[in-house]
Amino acid sequence: MVDEKWWKNSVVYQIYPRSFCDSNGDGIGDINGIRSKLWYLKELGTDIIWLSPVYSSPNADHGYDISDYYGISPEYGTMEDMKALIQECENCGIRIIMDLVVNHTSDEHPWFVEAKKSKDNPYRDYYIWRKGQAGNLPNELESCFGGSAWEFSEETEEYYLHFYHKKQPDLNWENKAMRKEIWNMMNFWIDMGVGGFRMDVIDMIGKVPDQKIKENGPKLHEYLREMNQETFGDKNLMTVGECWGANIENGSLYSDPERKELDMIFQFEQMLVDQVQGKKKWDLKPLELKRLKQIFAKWQNALDKKGWNSLFWNSHDLPRIVSRWGNDKAYRVESAKMLATVLHGMKGTPYIYQGEEIGMTNYPFSGIEDLMDVESVNMYYKRKQMGYPEEDIMKSLCAKARDHARTSMQWDGGHEAGFTKGTSWYRVNPNYTEINVKKALEDPDSIFYYYKRLIHLRKEEPILVFGRFELLCPEDESVFAYMREWKGQKWLVVCNFYEKPASFSYSGKGRVLLSNYEQNPVIGLAPINLRPYEAVICELI
Repeated sequence: MVDEKWWKNSVVYQIYPRSFCDSNGDGIGDINGIRSKLWYLKELGTDIIWLSPVYSSPNADHGYDISDYYGISPEYGTMEDMKALIQECENCGIRIIMDLVVNHTSDEHPWFVEAKKSKDNPYRDYYIWRKGQAGNLPNELESCFGGSAWEFSEETEEYYLHFYHKKQPDLNWENKAMRKEIWNMMNFWIDMGVGGFRMDVIDMIGKVPDQKIKENGPKLHEYLREMNQETFGDKNLMTVGECWGANIENGSLYSDPERKELDMIFQFEQMLVDQVQGKKKWDLKPLELKRLKQIFAKWQNALDKKGWNSLFWNSHDLPRIVSRWGNDKAYRVESAKMLATVLHGMKGTPYIYQGEEIGMTNYPFSGIEDLMDVESVNMYYKRKQMGYPEEDIMKSLCAKARDHARTSMQWDGGHEAGFTKGTSWYRVNPNYTEINVKKALEDPDSIFYYYKRLIHLRKEEPILVFGRFELLCPEDESVFAYMREWKGQKWLVVCNFYEKPASFSYSGKGRVLLSNYEQNPVIGLAPINLRPYEAVICELI
């Protein structure tokens, strides 16, 4: 029996509202800007919008520090604008997944404002407080943004925990009253008509700081099951959890339908293959394709019939994939299409980050003055203090900084890339005159239309949704190839991951369904000689 969950053959498009489209000329993207581009998302084939936070926030971490879960930040619009967006999306068959940020709040949230007033305040236990040890920090836990995870609060002379910015104090999920507040808030948005939630760093809510447990704490899954029961469990919604600490052993626990937790998670193992093992993301090493293939295959097989995969290359936290593992110069179009083929051909729900579908690239940062993200700036000054050479620091930032994902969406070749009539809050990539939506829509061979064809295949062909995955040539250092099989039907996906020509052999012939190069309708498979970044999806005949 086929599982007919609607999100299994859907495609998600992530919008980072601040950088997507500005409707009023203030230089900041907004909700009405998103409304004005729904035609574009529909043209692409979008089923679901993952909307990064638009809640009230002082923007210490660009919206991931929420001061009011029930309010819309004025820079993005009003609650009426939000209701209109939800309704207009519903009218054109698109659902909105809200970003749920409940590991922490802003320090300007009323809960924390009260909590820091006194040790016996009713909201005190909504957060995590500890005394220092003989004038020292409670322990050596570190923030993900660098430095200690403990911040001293003068009002009560105790430290509070923050695994991110000091203006993002961590919530105490041991507190039942706090959890009830979260359930009420989630149900408010469900009643508003949202289609589900993307849950920010959700694997950290079970933290046990005294044992230095940051992710995958002992009560994590208990909290998720309670969340499911109290909010979305009996609704036809989609849930996805961001889980940087997930591994193959615990990964299937989240999305196993019998456990009644989440529908899927983002696990990031494949996104760590170009960093030195055991080091920070800034410690770079070349991509190992064999390792990348091994990781994808491991997750494809581990969650087969026991869960569901999220398929992604990009997000607001990651650099542009065509610059990272493709070729953003001579073979930008070919490599962007190849990377899309690798991802969308696998089993799971694909995610597209704004601009990915037109092949937007990393920004050519020249110095720290070009960067704005709190993680990037903190890293720069910390490594500077540690004696790292300026050249090495900037090389790491140019490779991995989150800022790359946050430059303005490139709509056309006009003023500020068509993002705003004013001046953009951040930077516009100087290649916007060549890489933009207008040009993409005018070119039938563009990356945009290739993504559109991939999305159409997923909607039309159950084999892409439900077919069994089998990795081929696992030891090949140039070719990423795999088989999808469903009810006697076999599809072969073959991709040359590099500029150097390569070859791949398989017995028989294939009817070409999609390729990023001109192909004969039927090709021989023994061998296929692959051109730079060539990608082919074919049905075995």
